[in-house]
Amino acid sequence: MCTILLSIKPEYSNRILAGTKKFEFRRQVAKRHVDQILIYSTFPEMKVVASVAVLGVLKETPSKLWQKTKEFSGISHEKYSAYFSQKEFAYAYQLGEVKKFKRAKDLSEYGITAAPQSFVYIDT
Repeated sequence: MCTILLSIKPEYSNRILAGTKKFEFRRQVAKRHVDQILIYSTFPEMKVVASVAVLGVLKETPSKLWQKTKEFSGISHEKYSAYFSQKEFAYAYQLGEVKKFKRAKDLSEYGITAAPQSFVYIDT
């Protein structure tokens, strides 16, 4: 089983926890097959708040990916377009069951000293 930790802004991590955001968009994805994502909610929370199952990874042109994911994107079309401007391809992790932690965890509990810019593999 492959787990990665992603840094996600609180406005988006909260939407994942609420079930209104079912896709996590990225310009690049992990090379390995990812089964689970640990959600690191960035400033001001700065804690690992949940884990979420990964159902799959989508790769499309930005416009095609938006058409497939917009209902549960959890992001405005304007912000989505800005994020993927000048990109040939856009990626999205399709999110499944979310497990919110009873106690948010520090990065140090995973042997990490600084939040990743993109992602980091986690040994489980």
